[in-house]
Amino acid sequence: MLARTSRRRMTHAGRSAHRAANGRPMAWLARAGLAARGTMYVLIGIIAVQVAVDGSHQQADRTGAVRLVARTPLGSVLLWLLVVGFAGMTLWRLSEALWGSNETGRKPGKRLANLARAVFYAVVAFGILKYALGIGQPSSSDTQSQDLTATALKHPGGQAIMVIAGLVIVAAGLYTMYRALRLEFLEHLRLGSASPTTRTAVKRLGQAGGIARGLVWAVIGVFLIVAAKDADPAQAKGVDSALRALDRTPLGPWLLLVVALGLVTFGVYSWCEARWRVV
Repeated sequence: MLARTSRRRMTHAGRSAHRAANGRPMAWLARAGLAARGTMYVLIGIIAVQVAVDGSHQQADRTGAVRLVARTPLGSVLLWLLVVGFAGMTLWRLSEALWGSNETGRKPGKRLANLARAVFYAVVAFGILKYALGIGQPSSSDTQSQDLTATALKHPGGQAIMVIAGLVIVAAGLYTMYRALRLEFLEHLRLGSASPTTRTAVKRLGQAGGIARGLVWAVIGVFLIVAAKDADPAQAKGVDSALRALDRTPLGPWLLLVVALGLVTFGVYSWCEARWRVV
């Protein structure tokens, strides 16, 4: 009898947690997170455009974007809004990892992916929080990639693990591009109330932005594979160096400019997602 009562309580608690994970407060946290992500991509894209046009030395990554925000008249307020947004994104992805979502149900692969996203956004939120509090300078994406690679290479099997990680990142980038080309992101949007013109615009924004984002991740993965293969952490690159590498291709700054504009486009799409995403 006691065991049955205990199971009932656990079931009731699980249902309550699932309802909370799919309730209105969590939806607002998710939308705040998507808006923050969009802002970050727009700023990174703008910096990358400057790199392509005039060789700007600003870091075209989250660190450069955060510093750009801090230099604005409302920098302190905007930084805190970003902290809240990415904290909301963390909680949303964590809730989907723990209890599943209305879209994906309880598929283990999807839940594991959402757990990885939750960890990633928690790191982003914590880094911006430290900067907003004035207790730490944000590290560049290049430094973070090189430090992580160096740490992994110190351990037995670290080289193989980093090669696998690089392959996973490349695969994720290519898959992101594939999904964007096939407009699969539309599965997550509720555009029924939008006008035909708006629906077309959102499709094109998501398509172009997803391709650019996937390409950047694929380039980062390639650099990680090379760094692991050569056991040289200095060859691991973050977003900034991955973008600058595009500037050194035969297409020169034109390829970087196209990808940079694509990142801006993805940021704008993220704002659209904050409006129409099914959460």
